[in-house]
Amino acid sequence: MIHIVKVKWLIYTVLVGLIPIVLRALLWIISPQQTINLFSASDFVAFGLILHISNINEIEHFNDLEKSWKTFQNGTSIFLITVYSFLFAAHLFSQSNPGTINVDTVRTISMILSGVSFYLSFSVYDRISKVESTS
Repeated sequence: MIHIVKVKWLIYTVLVGLIPIVLRALLWIISPQQTINLFSASDFVAFGLILHISNINEIEHFNDLEKSWKTFQNGTSIFLITVYSFLFAAHLFSQSNPGTINVDTVRTISMILSGVSFYLSFSVYDRISKVESTS
């Protein structure tokens, strides 16, 4: 049985975070000759930011966790939020100055990093659900 914390995480965090990606895919499907890009770095950046902000919020409001683990997880989330901010700035800069930044590289890094962020966020909520179920 899936614990309620994981279900809430899946619905409130993951599905909400995927909204930009899903909407862009729907726009791509209905656009003539698929004139927009199917994937954009900004959509994956938004997904990663939502995951890490959610991690920080959940960890800070949960008192039954080891302080060193909380500090490490919050530090990791803050670091990755900084990386996502850099990727978003690079994406915006590439749009205003075409050819100066390789948009494919920024998009690929954003996609890979959002996958890593998904895994990290899942592990945070998995640990929280296990601690909550033993309390």
